[in-house]
Amino acid sequence: MLAKSVVRGYGAKAEFVEENFSESALAKKFGIKFYPAVFVDEVLIAKPSDFFGNKTGRYIPWREPKNQEKFRADLTRMIDIAMRDRGELVRLGVAPDSVGTSSIPSMPEFSLTDLSGKTIATSSLRGKATLVEFWAEWCPPCRSTLAWLAETHRKHADTLHVLGVAVESEEASIRAIVHSLNLPYPNVMGSAEIALLFGDIVSVPTLFVFDRTGKTVSVFYGAPPDLHEQVGQAIALASG
Repeated sequence: MLAKSVVRGYGAKAEFVEENFSESALAKKFGIKFYPAVFVDEVLIAKPSDFFGNKTGRYIPWREPKNQEKFRADLTRMIDIAMRDRGELVRLGVAPDSVGTSSIPSMPEFSLTDLSGKTIATSSLRGKATLVEFWAEWCPPCRSTLAWLAETHRKHADTLHVLGVAVESEEASIRAIVHSLNLPYPNVMGSAEIALLFGDIVSVPTLFVFDRTGKTVSVFYGAPPDLHEQVGQAIALASG
């Protein structure tokens, strides 16, 4: 993780702490419901929309080296400021995102081509419960969720469609991950336009569960410890 490497450069003068937003007191204080968000001495210096889910964030697209270097420089500057003048740091902190991801009432209309060349359309998914997951190659929590979804799909293939949408990623890397995990369900390469159809995406993994008619049952952002349990319950509800 880039932030961790920046902090390590300060040796004993700085400490890197990683928290799950669903359990973080700082996230609750600032109303952070998605990730990534970066704090220096409890001052918010980068919010989720700076990294993901739109076209105007400071470090978007994150995969471009120039944006990662910009983040590295900004974080280094903020740490340096924190060490000499916390008051200045507070003045330079950013405001939390005022508008979160919008919920969608039903599965949007789309027609996509998966990695095998097959067309996946909204109409072809109706009749069963459907789970759509947005994920990325650089997202560690996504790996365990992908493996869990593969097993879930195998167990419930008669009653559940699963579709993976890879974003902010290189196609070659996505193909390698899909192959290594032997994912039995279709995956497509996503885009900002596809994300907007789903009300925009501000974190990965993001999972949507729709019932057999396409109505939204639940949406899950990020990867809290009980994510798989929660999604499993939503699938059971959607399949009923």
